[in-house]
Amino acid sequence: MTEEPFWKTKPLADMDTQEWESLCDGCGQCCLYKLEDEDNDEMALTNVSCRYLDLGACRCTDYENRNTNVPDCVQLTPENAGALNWMPQTCAYRLLAEGKNLYWWHPLVSGNPNSVHEAGISVRGKAISEDRVDDLEDHIVDWLNQQKRSGAPPLKGARWPRNKAKT
Repeated sequence: MTEEPFWKTKPLADMDTQEWESLCDGCGQCCLYKLEDEDNDEMALTNVSCRYLDLGACRCTDYENRNTNVPDCVQLTPENAGALNWMPQTCAYRLLAEGKNLYWWHPLVSGNPNSVHEAGISVRGKAISEDRVDDLEDHIVDWLNQQKRSGAPPLKGARWPRNKAKT
């Protein structure tokens, strides 16, 4: 009889630091800038990443100091993991907080740290650094269907009202 993996048996709040950190699949989606439509609170995803995101590895280059370097970088906790509507629907922290399973391409499931990239879930090859951008609104993307090959549901909340009249 095989023992169940820790993420299926432990609540997020009971995980140790190593277990918690291993939940990050390395997609880099949470490090992309999002814009909020003030009229309807709808979120728009951009392909612009924080300057500290390594666009190849899809990991923070200064993780230990991320909250100092970027004061509005959100510290993910067991308490807020399921409440942050801008987190990707494929995020392990969000999935587990919602009582769902990890996808086949998550490195903890696949055993392959590159499976998140191979499945097309990560921002590798899709994002650019904020250092190369003047106007975020010029970089709104619609990746709603990017996960069809992954077996994951399409992203929700990433559309931007394109036909909205400017006032």
